[in-house]
Amino acid sequence: MTPERIVGGACEPPFPVYVHLADDLVAAHDADKCERDPTVAHVLATCAAYAYSDADTVATMMTRLGLEANGCVRTAQTVDAMFIFSTAYLVQSRCGRVVILGYRGTEPATFGNWLGDAEVGSESSTMSLEGGAPSFRVHAGFHRNVRATWWTVLQELMLALRGRSLVHPDETVESPLEALYVTGHSLGGAMAVLFALKLAGAREHGALAAKLRAVYTFGQPMAVGGALPPVADDIGRRLFRHITSRDLTPALPPAAWGAFTHFGKEYRHTNGEWRRSEAPVTQLVRTREIPRSLLAFFATNTRRASYLYSIADHGPHHYLSALRPSGSVTEFGDRH
Repeated sequence: MTPERIVGGACEPPFPVYVHLADDLVAAHDADKCERDPTVAHVLATCAAYAYSDADTVATMMTRLGLEANGCVRTAQTVDAMFIFSTAYLVQSRCGRVVILGYRGTEPATFGNWLGDAEVGSESSTMSLEGGAPSFRVHAGFHRNVRATWWTVLQELMLALRGRSLVHPDETVESPLEALYVTGHSLGGAMAVLFALKLAGAREHGALAAKLRAVYTFGQPMAVGGALPPVADDIGRRLFRHITSRDLTPALPPAAWGAFTHFGKEYRHTNGEWRRSEAPVTQLVRTREIPRSLLAFFATNTRRASYLYSIADHGPHHYLSALRPSGSVTEFGDRH
């Protein structure tokens, strides 16, 4: 599992989208700021959306947003028979102060990936933390995918913490890591949450955990079942889940597969605005809504409105469209 390393290019007009993006990311979510930041949401949604592509595309899009000459690392592990399809991207700002960890979500054309999403496991599917903390139930398929690339991701982040370049590890950058952000869409969002919990519970990596500023997820399914661990309180303050109005995935796994729950701060997109929801999405009870959401994808616009859920609303491009700031240039170079 050898990471792929790419250097982002230079910004040319009409880019960048954000002129001082690295500074903005360092300033956001410091010790006294636990509120959702629209710029952070847009930047991380872009990383999460393009995590379905390749390292060159991720580096290019993050360059266009404002992380010029970023260092982009892709690490992946695939084991079909074990339903492992784990891909992570790390984007380091040129100065070294910021790193974004983005997990790829479910690959639509990969059947084994879908099987892994459905493998919730049993009561014995648990995550154990260090220091004698009680273990807690997690989604088996999601957890296995986090574990598959955990050590490689951790090694890369430790390089950043020591002020090393992720593209050229023998070279130093201007500054060691100050702000770590974790993100993902769909399965990638669930992996981002489990990574943050695992990192927060690892005492030997306390210095790295202290750099974690926030976790932003988009269309994330539930990943934790039963009682939440103590570390969830700390991560929950910095977890910002985004849900479009008719996306079914955040209500999964269905209740018939076992009890799972969301935590953190939830934001729903309704009437063109992102608003904080006081009550988190609960598990789907009527499983017949799953095939109906698929049918809604092929329905006419008029007919589609009659469906409670639509799989179309889960697409990362829909989240990205809803999060782009009005009046600014998009990652495509046109005006939103």
